[in-house]
Amino acid sequence: MEHIEMQRPLQGKVALITGAGRGIGQALAQAYAAAGAAVCCAARSQAEVQATAQAIEAAGGTALAVTADVSDEASVSRMVDAAVTAFGGLDLLVLNAGIAGDGKAVEDSEPASWRATIEVNLIGSYLCARAAIPALKRRGGGKIITIGSGAGHAGSAGVSAYGCSKAGLWMLTRVLARELASSNIDVNELVPGPVATSILATQAAGAHLKSPSMGEEWFKTPEDLLPLAMFLATQPARGPTGQSFGLLRREV
Repeated sequence: MEHIEMQRPLQGKVALITGAGRGIGQALAQAYAAAGAAVCCAARSQAEVQATAQAIEAAGGTALAVTADVSDEASVSRMVDAAVTAFGGLDLLVLNAGIAGDGKAVEDSEPASWRATIEVNLIGSYLCARAAIPALKRRGGGKIITIGSGAGHAGSAGVSAYGCSKAGLWMLTRVLARELASSNIDVNELVPGPVATSILATQAAGAHLKSPSMGEEWFKTPEDLLPLAMFLATQPARGPTGQSFGLLRREV
């Protein structure tokens, strides 16, 4: 029995992952399912999120595909309700859905694009957390993991909207950690560093990727994040909270 629990540390848990149609969210959904969790995979693209859920089920896991727009309050409410209805509750929320913005300097940026980035990355995360907290409390506790960015901790040229949205998300992480500590809900930020995803491809046009230090960065695949993501998901109740855990650079 102990061996089984070690191999499937999320057995009996329910996870909801936004942006699960591809990239980091897809990798996390598949890893958490393999660890025993029932996973609600949410994304705007129906085809992509269904493909993620089908891959999980083909591997013997349990998954539900939900099409959702995290910037729309009603859509977020339906998403959380679908997860709770399908699996009986919620233990783990991963706030991963995000967009890169237009990668332009402030004076060249489009206000509509700037606003849309904040709406998805920051307000979308707020809406998802707000909707999920009651379900987490009903389980007696849980975990919220926000997917942050180094751009939210240090200013970089060309990513004002993205950087500001992630800086706000880091503050939201710390505020939620304080608000939810008495409810046994831990809230932490995972900062992946540069990962080979569509967001990185969009940002590659920005000046922030042209600094000399980038030659020392560890460019990762989404799968490289899994050990840290599993660590955060499997910490005991009243574990670390309000903390930022990063995978920014690999020493050689």
